[in-house]
Amino acid sequence: GAMSVDSITDLSDNTSKLLEALQLSHPHELDARRNLGKKKMLSLNPITWQVPRIVDRCCKHIETHGLQTVGIFRVGSSKKRVQQLREEFDRGLDVFLDEHQSVHDVAALLKEFLRDMPDSLIPRELYAAFLSTASMEGPVQLAALQLMLFLLPPCHSDTLHRLLQFLSEVARHAESSRGPDGQEIPGNKMTVSNLATIFGPNVLQKEKPGEKDVGAMNFEDSTAIILVLQRLIEHYQTLFMVSPEMQRDILRRLFQTDPDVIDYLLRRK
Repeated sequence: GAMSVDSITDLSDNTSKLLEALQLSHPHELDARRNLGKKKMLSLNPITWQVPRIVDRCCKHIETHGLQTVGIFRVGSSKKRVQQLREEFDRGLDVFLDEHQSVHDVAALLKEFLRDMPDSLIPRELYAAFLSTASMEGPVQLAALQLMLFLLPPCHSDTLHRLLQFLSEVARHAESSRGPDGQEIPGNKMTVSNLATIFGPNVLQKEKPGEKDVGAMNFEDSTAIILVLQRLIEHYQTLFMVSPEMQRDILRRLFQTDPDVIDYLLRRK
């Protein structure tokens, strides 16, 4: 008889991976401006966009209040205030970040959260594979990065996408510009390269926090981490989009293994 697919856990692991890849293929879901007030349903179950509240709120706060802040992520913060915010999030409180919060404190909180995640944003088992792309160039490099992004668990994938979207927006305001009245709008000086240097070691970790001396990282790894994150920031929109060719390949394989799943997906469109 026909197979009922109500949960992604009903499927084999391989098929689940294919379906999760398919869910990344909707362009409208990559444009937050078109989705204000809408829930982004990405998984088969479906479940909502899986980004930790602390990450999304920190990003939104800086996007609203800190894009013109010179040296954002480099200027010091209040350790006491950052610790207080961290404890409030840890307790599950509905923490409201407004204009009274220092953008430097919020920036430090975001960096700390990413650094201290028990499972780093890009899983450690993929560390060497991601770094190996640093020696590649052009379309080959981007194709390899995209395939590895498809291997990320949904929460990691969604959170990385949100972070890259945010970092791209910060970098867009790096240079000074002129307002409509000719007044100078200061740039934040945080180029893609600067951001990759700061966030790279927090996103790509070889070992768990506390298990190594950060200063002991060899120069080659450090350089590769920065280059890889730079490419992710620069090309995140393309990297998180499944090509029509890959969609056809996935659907062809699903048709051979689980035709009922294709019927389910078509009914959801």
